[in-house]
Amino acid sequence: MPSINVSLFNQVLGCIDRHLFNKVVAKHEADKNNKGINTWTHFMSMLFMQLGNLNSLRDICTGLRSATGNLSHLGIKRPPCKSSLSYINRHRKADVFEALYFLLLESFEPSLKRRRIHARRIKRQLFIMDSSVISLSLSLFDWAKFRTAKGAIKLHAVMDYDTDLPSYAVITDGKNMMSKSPLKLHSLQDPYL
Repeated sequence: MPSINVSLFNQVLGCIDRHLFNKVVAKHEADKNNKGINTWTHFMSMLFMQLGNLNSLRDICTGLRSATGNLSHLGIKRPPCKSSLSYINRHRKADVFEALYFLLLESFEPSLKRRRIHARRIKRQLFIMDSSVISLSLSLFDWAKFRTAKGAIKLHAVMDYDTDLPSYAVITDGKNMMSKSPLKLHSLQDPYL
């Protein structure tokens, strides 16, 4: 299990306005029926997992337990156990974290707020389409012929202007020309993508 510096972890958390977090939690009633793990502890556990590159509930719980002296500085009373964390992952809706993400995105990227104001004037949802060639080693990916000694694929993406997130994407061979073959778009939520 990789070690994580809790003071660095605390510095990352300093970027998150706790008052804003509590307002989002209250709006979504996320702490209702919380089974001993409030939304802040759940958020801290998931953030600890991401920053520590952990891949199991046991790693999360053990890692947080090993930093018991520093948990009070992070706003956690006690580290969660595996069963409680598993239960809360299964039953807490992600709406609160989605709302927090977009609020943080607006606060850290002020130009997004200006773009939303301009986009509202148009009265339509805007999408941006782009494609990028991704080079691949032909010796490893012999199916991705692009040139005689080079392999590549092309990623076509449609971005939602309002959120800066991809709405659709498709991967084709590197030789794909937009004019010759029509682009077939797939939703990112499509399980067969």
